[in-house]
Amino acid sequence: MKFRRILSLILATSLMVCCLIGCGTNEQPGGLVDGSIETANMDLANDGVDENTLSIVATIFPEYDWVREIMGDKFATADVTMLVDNGVDMHSFQPSAKDILKMGTCDLFIYVGGESDAWVNDTLKGAVNKNMKVVSLLDVLGDFAKEEEIVEGMEEADKEVNGEDELEYDEHVWLSLKNTQILCAAIAEAIEELDPDNADVYRANVKAYNERLVALDNEYKSVVDNTDNKTLLFGDRFPFRYMVDDYGLSYYAAFAGCSAETEASFETITFLSSKVDELGLFTICTLEETDHKIAETIKNNTKTKDQDIISFNSLQSITSDDIEEGVTYMSVMEGNLGILKQALATSSES
Repeated sequence: MKFRRILSLILATSLMVCCLIGCGTNEQPGGLVDGSIETANMDLANDGVDENTLSIVATIFPEYDWVREIMGDKFATADVTMLVDNGVDMHSFQPSAKDILKMGTCDLFIYVGGESDAWVNDTLKGAVNKNMKVVSLLDVLGDFAKEEEIVEGMEEADKEVNGEDELEYDEHVWLSLKNTQILCAAIAEAIEELDPDNADVYRANVKAYNERLVALDNEYKSVVDNTDNKTLLFGDRFPFRYMVDDYGLSYYAAFAGCSAETEASFETITFLSSKVDELGLFTICTLEETDHKIAETIKNNTKTKDQDIISFNSLQSITSDDIEEGVTYMSVMEGNLGILKQALATSSES
């Protein structure tokens, strides 16, 4: 019974909260705050969710939207939660007490499985639902997962731990349409096992969705095949390694995808500006929700100082309000296709 699960999880959650508060933090963005345990217990005990309702928790928007596509009409009858919301960066997300309780009682938990999800393991150890299915995107990809890399000219973060370089995988697996086909198949399989009566519905839905993904993937390939320029330059973080590898593109960037750095060195700015000149690029790329300061500085240090600054959407800032307005994984990736075409243009008129 879900209500019993909630009551059983209160003690485990309280112990976890005590450990986190013991670190000297009273409040964190999107995290635990004093008095939140009681509020979370009350909210969950009175959420009105039937104990037989399929409960799914997804950490980020792409996972949430894939579940919606796979479930189709059945999505409305399920209890599906997106944890990272309101523009909180997944790299700095910390679960609230309510999040922990929700996770511990759900039927299916979906997460990326990288460094940003280091908090997940301890949380899952306290899960009351021992029959919970867990899907880690990086585990599903297996050998297809890529290590984060440092390319020429990029600011390099210090990842040395105990005298050794720490291995870190690029977490932005959803930015590959090819990866998404693999990941959706795994998520669909987990949902089918939880709800075998509707397995045929889920299989049909994921098949139709994958056909749309393949079609969009072919459009990306066509854009790349029909341009002479095969290089992107980002005056920002670069979470698109999976995407560029899919289509044989090269890139330069100020920071790696998971970097927390916000200031680029003189050497990095100089290198990237010279690359813009050397390659004759007409665009400098950035991410959504960034201030473009580094990109503007790169532009102002080029010979022509006339490049367009354009923004790709990494799907890391999608909120519940965006979902209500109709934003989907496919709509964002279709928008990124238009940005890619502009970024690879070989003339300022394109």
